[in-house]
Amino acid sequence: MAQKLAAGNWKMNGTEASLAEIDAMIAAYPEPGCGVLICPPATLLERMSRRIGRGPIATGAQDCHMNAKGAHTGDISAEMIRDAGGAYVILGHSERRTDHGETNEIVNAKTQAAIGAGLVAVVCVGETLDERDAGETLDLVGSQLAGSIPDGVTGDNLVVAYEPVWAIGTGRIPTMEQIIEVHDFMRARLVERFGAETGNAVSLLYGGSVKPSNAAEIFAVENVDGALVGGASLKAADFGAIIDALQNS
Repeated sequence: MAQKLAAGNWKMNGTEASLAEIDAMIAAYPEPGCGVLICPPATLLERMSRRIGRGPIATGAQDCHMNAKGAHTGDISAEMIRDAGGAYVILGHSERRTDHGETNEIVNAKTQAAIGAGLVAVVCVGETLDERDAGETLDLVGSQLAGSIPDGVTGDNLVVAYEPVWAIGTGRIPTMEQIIEVHDFMRARLVERFGAETGNAVSLLYGGSVKPSNAAEIFAVENVDGALVGGASLKAADFGAIIDALQNS
């Protein structure tokens, strides 16, 4: 069975003062009934990890380089993430694919590096509005799954997040039927490629304008094992409501 996971992506937000939100989450969820992950900006990763210690919340990064070290100004490696206390890394987010030209091949190489360093890779897939309107969603998601995920993954080192690009930060979400279609498709593809044991153990997250008001409906969908949450993860009260919905799903 796939683990339930509420993952927060803080993106380019957060300073020292933001760690007060983590204190509030630790106090509210000493033993959460699902996995909880926060991926802050790199400047906060070590401080957040130390703050949490061996507590109930995992930390991770928002990207890593495919190489372990070298002349790559501004980048961080998977080993550096581990050294800073992180256990996860988000890879292939649409904002990385769009803003930095990341291809499936690049995401694949980064995923291999992350897993090799002992991190759990959260690999993101998803279509633009033009691709959705053209009926290309499943073809696009299928190619991203095939190209971005390396061979040999397991349910312990891979999470897949479906984030329709047109729903990120817009307040729009797909219909439940559209979410069902894509998540069932992803599960089937993973089972076909990696076998039933691994394919059914990979957590499938939905991302894109997830908030307290719609979380319960989304989590009721089969093959939605949690969420990758953007803006709503910045405040303990909002993210806590999403965690509550996942615990109760």
